Amino acid sequence: MADLRLRRSVLYMPGSNQRALEKARQLPADALILDLEDAVAPDAKDLAREQVCAAVKAGGYGSREIVIRVNAPQTPWGEEDLKAAIEARPDAILMPKVNSPAVLESIANRLEALDAPESIAVWAMIETPASILNIKEVAASRRTVPGCRLSCLVLGTNDLAKDTWAQIVKGRAPMMPWIMFALAAARAEGLAILDGVFNDLDDIEGCREECRQSRDLGFDGKTIIHPNQIEPANTCFAPSAQEVERARKVIAAFDLPENARRGAIRVEGRMYERQHIGMARRAVAWHEAIAAKGG
Repeated sequence: MADLRLRRSVLYMPGSNQRALEKARQLPADALILDLEDAVAPDAKDLAREQVCAAVKAGGYGSREIVIRVNAPQTPWGEEDLKAAIEARPDAILMPKVNSPAVLESIANRLEALDAPESIAVWAMIETPASILNIKEVAASRRTVPGCRLSCLVLGTNDLAKDTWAQIVKGRAPMMPWIMFALAAARAEGLAILDGVFNDLDDIEGCREECRQSRDLGFDGKTIIHPNQIEPANTCFAPSAQEVERARKVIAAFDLPENARRGAIRVEGRMYERQHIGMARRAVAWHEAIAAKGG
């Protein structure tokens, strides 16, 4: 079964905002991306690095997954970001603009050279036309690149729109081929994958609708940019009570002795094949993980 660590809501927090870093300890987001890159102005990069790494070392974020997004290695801040992030020991380091397996090979070599703890995973931003065209090879890097720690892909839909001139419209039709291609590549390699952000902070219902779409498409969760988007993401990525009840009935029906050798059975008027057992068990496990966290 795929990794069921909760990533329904993954909130970007600007590393240069000390108040936001403190507030994040109380927010019900499943995961936090403490950002040293896009959300931080060039003249605040050093301050952001210092504040983020100090916050991660101090802890107090509970069960939330903590990720540090560093600047790209070729920038003036990339190498120092990586060194400081390794010392802070987050759950993962998010690399921007992963255009090819070569980027992940380079980061694998740097992590080894810097003696990074094995507990630190690598997440990859998929945010350029090149990253979409190379997505199969990027996702396969966890198998093909020695020492690769890739565990999650993160779509950067704003950057994709900027580079391709695609319009960001309701329903995201212009981007749907890229979105689904990335999702298929992630699933083929057993990776988690997070959807891009919703930009309109005042349109909560629009955010909710896009979260529903993300969940229906098969994403693990949604990256978000404001605390008021946490509830829509958490709610939409949780299986409904009806889904959980149906899943449990399907599991129970296949567990009956008379169905042990059957490839397909009927439950409450619907046909289910054995492949549906895995889907049903995932829904129940997802529900139980959310319940264990407290919602």
